[in-house]
Amino acid sequence: MSATVIAVALSLVSAVAYAAAAVAQERLASRTAQSGAGVGRLLGSGAWWGSVGLNASAALLHVAALKYGPLTLVQPLGALTLVAAVPLGARLAGRRVTGGEWRGTALTLAGLAALLVTATGPAPDDTLSLPEALAVAGATAALIGVLARRSARPGLRHATASGVASGVASALTQTVTVAVTDRSGPLLDVQVIVVAVLVAAFAAGGLLLSQTAYRGGLGAPLAMVTLSNPVAAAVIGLSLLGERLQGGIAGLALALAGAVIAARGVILLTRSSLPDPAEVLGSVVPLPALPAQPEPAEPVVLRAS
Repeated sequence: MSATVIAVALSLVSAVAYAAAAVAQERLASRTAQSGAGVGRLLGSGAWWGSVGLNASAALLHVAALKYGPLTLVQPLGALTLVAAVPLGARLAGRRVTGGEWRGTALTLAGLAALLVTATGPAPDDTLSLPEALAVAGATAALIGVLARRSARPGLRHATASGVASGVASALTQTVTVAVTDRSGPLLDVQVIVVAVLVAAFAAGGLLLSQTAYRGGLGAPLAMVTLSNPVAAAVIGLSLLGERLQGGIAGLALALAGAVIAARGVILLTRSSLPDPAEVLGSVVPLPALPAQPEPAEPVVLRAS
């Protein structure tokens, strides 16, 4: 079995686990927003820790996929998280998947197929040097600080910051994975330890940022996470890790077309999965019951004595 097939298979299972975790996080975030509870309340919730477990399982599968496939191949497959989350969320909400959601799914899969053709390559063997990793971490932390500043309302900015954090964590994870499995050097050195700490920090930050973003719903925030994650990882892979797209200029054109098609599918999924405003109003702000009307009193008839 080729390394590419293994990377794709692991990425598929990882996407399903991420989708289940995202749906669980969105439901918990919605309840938290309605009750006014903070993060401390979530830490005491078994359901929240269950979603953390799903995220951790998905992350481990993702790490394994990064061992066998380049960032430009593995990261775009993260869009399948949204593809899986839409029918799962619809089932939990007790409704059917709409025609728009099916069209969005088809476009996303078609775009990913084009990306897979151009991004297929050998197993990665390049790593970020320690100065490069620290520079990437510093630039990413500054960008996240701008996107998730306290004055910003929870929503798309936090989702974008979450996707960037997760994408950078994946790029750093690939450096750790390749370095640890390289038998020519020591198993643990300063580079591996420092980069592993950065991975943990960005992964935890991405999780908390996504939890905040999902307070505004699942569709739009998850779409932003899905789109910003592979963009951040691809920038690092193409600029610092020596990854290349297959097919030259034609391959680049096919990859761009696939990215546009996949983005269109993700946007269509987002729009199709937005809840009806009346349903949201009824679920968040229950309409008060009308007071019961008193029964009409019987007319008083005066009788002459």
